[in-house]
Amino acid sequence: MSKVITLLGSTGSIGTQSLDVCRMHGYEVFGLSANSSVDKLLAQIAEFHPKYVAVTDPAAFDRLSAALAGQTGAPKLLKGADGLRELAAMDGAGTVLNAVVGIAGLDASLTAIESGHDLALANKESLVTGGHLVTDAVKKNGVHLLPVDSEHSAIFQCLQDQHSAKTLEKILLTASGGPFFGMGTEELRTKTKADALKHPNWNMGAKITIDSATLMNKGLELIEAAWLFGLPEDKIQIVVQRESIIHSAVQFADHSIIAQLGVPDMRIPIQY
Repeated sequence: MSKVITLLGSTGSIGTQSLDVCRMHGYEVFGLSANSSVDKLLAQIAEFHPKYVAVTDPAAFDRLSAALAGQTGAPKLLKGADGLRELAAMDGAGTVLNAVVGIAGLDASLTAIESGHDLALANKESLVTGGHLVTDAVKKNGVHLLPVDSEHSAIFQCLQDQHSAKTLEKILLTASGGPFFGMGTEELRTKTKADALKHPNWNMGAKITIDSATLMNKGLELIEAAWLFGLPEDKIQIVVQRESIIHSAVQFADHSIIAQLGVPDMRIPIQY
């Protein structure tokens, strides 16, 4: 039986790569959401035929509604933050994949969990800003929380042996170092936004690419890892791995280490 997903944030970098995975494996898309990218959303609707589509920006909602008017089989449209929550709560999908950017994703994460859905989480702000809310809701509702960030998916994969996972002592959270690794202060003075957006390994959205260039992203990921895997922050070591081949590793009580290796392609952790 084909997987059925609802994808929140379908027009961003993670969202479009998630749809690549759906296309590759023939997954059914029950619902899509976006903020304001109407043209991308129209193309996605034409290909994947979702039953529901939520648009949070009011002007974009009106444009999409006008573009779909009179079309046979058009999805039902949901508007604003309320519409996003309604979509996240709907039965019809086995998994909700949250790829919304920023704090707007927290409400959707909680709604999906409280509605009994497994949550594939690519919205790190859900855990950075509301870690205890999310993890408590997961336990209360008996659902699965599946990390989609490449590093956190790597850690998750390394801990699939439940017996070994109980002896987890340390997480080695890898970082590429971004485009400015090793540069001195004077060299950095001349760098521009365009330079910061040229990540050496990953093709990502603008926000996470800028956060990667400043290493702010790794600080957020450390907080995310602490909530996901239950270790204090002093047991999470950030290690620079310039090639982005080792996506993270875990160390156990006997000092053995397991690492997950792969190419820098977000479609790999999305598939997992």
